[in-house]
Amino acid sequence: MVRTPIPVLTVQTAPYEDQRPTGGGGLRRPTGLFESQRNYLPNFVQSLLSSISMQPTHVCIFLCKRIGSILGLYNFYPIHIYLYVCVCLLIFKSLIGRLVIGQNGILSTPAVSCIIRKIKAAGGIILTASHSPGGPGGEFGVKFEVANGGPAPDIVSDKIYQISKTLEEYAICPDLRVDLSRLGRQEFDLENKFKPFRVEIVDSVDIYLNLLRSIFDFNAIRNLLTGPNQIKIRIDAMNGVMGPYVRRILCDELGAPANSAINCIPLEDFGGQPPDPNLTYATALLEAMRGGEYGFGAAFDADGDRYMILGQNGFFVNASDSLAIIAANLSCIPYFCQMGVRGFGRSMPTSTALDKVAKVMKVPVYETPTGWRYFSNLMDSGRCSLCGEESFGTGSDHLREKDGLWAVLVWLSILAARKQSVEEIVRDHWTKFGRHYYCRFDYEALEPRTAYFIMRDLETLITDKSFSHQQFAVGNNIYSVERTDSFEYIDPVDGTVTKRQGLRIIFSDASRLIFRMSASSHVRATLRIYAESYEKDPSQHNKEPQAVLSPLIAIALKISQIHERTGRKGPTVIT
Repeated sequence: MVRTPIPVLTVQTAPYEDQRPTGGGGLRRPTGLFESQRNYLPNFVQSLLSSISMQPTHVCIFLCKRIGSILGLYNFYPIHIYLYVCVCLLIFKSLIGRLVIGQNGILSTPAVSCIIRKIKAAGGIILTASHSPGGPGGEFGVKFEVANGGPAPDIVSDKIYQISKTLEEYAICPDLRVDLSRLGRQEFDLENKFKPFRVEIVDSVDIYLNLLRSIFDFNAIRNLLTGPNQIKIRIDAMNGVMGPYVRRILCDELGAPANSAINCIPLEDFGGQPPDPNLTYATALLEAMRGGEYGFGAAFDADGDRYMILGQNGFFVNASDSLAIIAANLSCIPYFCQMGVRGFGRSMPTSTALDKVAKVMKVPVYETPTGWRYFSNLMDSGRCSLCGEESFGTGSDHLREKDGLWAVLVWLSILAARKQSVEEIVRDHWTKFGRHYYCRFDYEALEPRTAYFIMRDLETLITDKSFSHQQFAVGNNIYSVERTDSFEYIDPVDGTVTKRQGLRIIFSDASRLIFRMSASSHVRATLRIYAESYEKDPSQHNKEPQAVLSPLIAIALKISQIHERTGRKGPTVIT
């Protein structure tokens, strides 16, 4: 029986002026905007795909979907729009390729990076709300990974935006139907294509799991979780994409009891809570850990690249400390014993705890703007082995993305090797390297113009010569300004200059205040204030961070006037 080729359509459209990707080739908007604006999603897809330089020899384009999309509104509308437009672009460019999709449209960000690198894909398209609220009343987003498995660099984002402003038509194949639940190849006869087009549905976990097996000593972790001196763990997937990974890897593969894992059913609205692994939103995990029954706890964000670590009785490990402790214990990981350690990277707002470890280990530290794409360049050039951000993202050169489950397995490996509790490991680290008291105040959903003018006026204030060497007296504390700047990064690999990446005030005692606007959302703005104070004396390591940092926070609030100018009484989230 001869099959009738599936028709390919060209749809006329009008460009949008607001589809400039934020960092890493991403576009995140309110779900309702994608629903209400005609052709908004296919326009961006077409612009993104048109930006990719491909040759007929390229094997595939990689595509995946992540929980947090608008499945409830569209009945798999988003992922099929991507399928239709991806297929048509390949046809029109006469490329012989395939699409690779995770089973049921589910893949974590680290798994995407892993598969792109494994099969040498031309790139990956990810539909995700990241750690933002999802579903009809939340946000929906698009993210583009390039051929190295990392976020798109700025030059690619700029190209996507330029194309989006002049787009007049897109190609679509609306009658294409792919069974996302069935593993294996599916072939389709498409109009104007002499060979069948192939879509391959792959297991969401397999390839990523095999990579982890090559990095860690799974026997040591399994013994920690099941042996005579086993610890009980509690893992919160926060109803995001990590549920299948937690159950398959931590429970089935490593032996943790099934009831160790909670909130493992992926939901399109994440159960009505932001899937953000911090003390504000991971409350179910925090309460469980405070009960003292569990020795180790972790939470993941919606797409699996961020994590949070808790010890027994709810002992909190901030992300900057976690990064530094991982760096100091890399000898517990077989991968690093074999590959060695070439250098570390941290985003500028991340505390300088990592720098203390690097100095002892005699390896360089690269201070970058926020955004994993900057680390990718360092790792591709062989300069960086481990990197992280204060926003609970940590990873290594095994991938080109931050990797939450990898970080959790590192921690379990350290616990297995050192035979200490989470709290004991952290306190030993502070004794050796000193404690970096650190906190972040997030002012979310601000009116963008208000946030912009606060940052503009702050920059004018702190970069004025009269501000240099100014002193601030708060209670019994006196802080002398040593230097200030608007952070600028020169990439050591290609010389690219990235300016205006946050405002820094560094005091004579090495304390820091940092102000930065987040670029991850479009309609509303988030302004973040970071405070850091270093304490070497172990007798002073048991204080509450906010008590130690309250004088610095008072200075930040005074010079920014953020409460007066926004009408807020306090931050939305404190981490």
